[in-house]
Amino acid sequence: MSTSYQKNTLIRMTNTRVFLALLQSRFEAYSQRLSHIKWSDVQARLLDNPEKLASLGQMEESGGEVCLLAWDEENGRYLFFDCAAESPSGRRSICYDEKARLSRKNNAPATSAESMAMAMGVELLDEEQYRFLQSWGPFDQKSSSWIKTPEHVRSQGGALFGDWRYGRLFIYHNGAQSYYSSRGFRTLLRV
Repeated sequence: MSTSYQKNTLIRMTNTRVFLALLQSRFEAYSQRLSHIKWSDVQARLLDNPEKLASLGQMEESGGEVCLLAWDEENGRYLFFDCAAESPSGRRSICYDEKARLSRKNNAPATSAESMAMAMGVELLDEEQYRFLQSWGPFDQKSSSWIKTPEHVRSQGGALFGDWRYGRLFIYHNGAQSYYSSRGFRTLLRV
């Protein structure tokens, strides 16, 4: 076995331990609301699903500040959300989806919210999930986040986004092709 392979394996193992410790510390900060969940069970599930752990890593690397916020009893899954105070900084200035991005005649961004989420192996939050996240918040007080848009809105050229202003949650609409430096998107990963 080569020394570089051993070194890379050691780095990955160390990075995984550090990341798991970070996730555990965030979990423990909310332990009063998650008292029915044991971290040892969560960690075991993550270690058994390296592709999910990699997706969580991408959520984190793009500014998501990932945290476990719920247990989906019906499907037996832990639900991890982006919990950064503002829309993740590494996922801003993008259109809602590829159709919208490709429709721009000038200054099209490099990607879209839906494309990035798909590449990361995660889901855009829908309105209900965004409202749930805000029950832990407030989030997006200076930014906004694209949310999964119902087809009847998207088929007319629109897309939805949310934010927190004036002490309350707002869900708005905009043209799906629009993009702003303060608008990104938040995600969910089921493990």
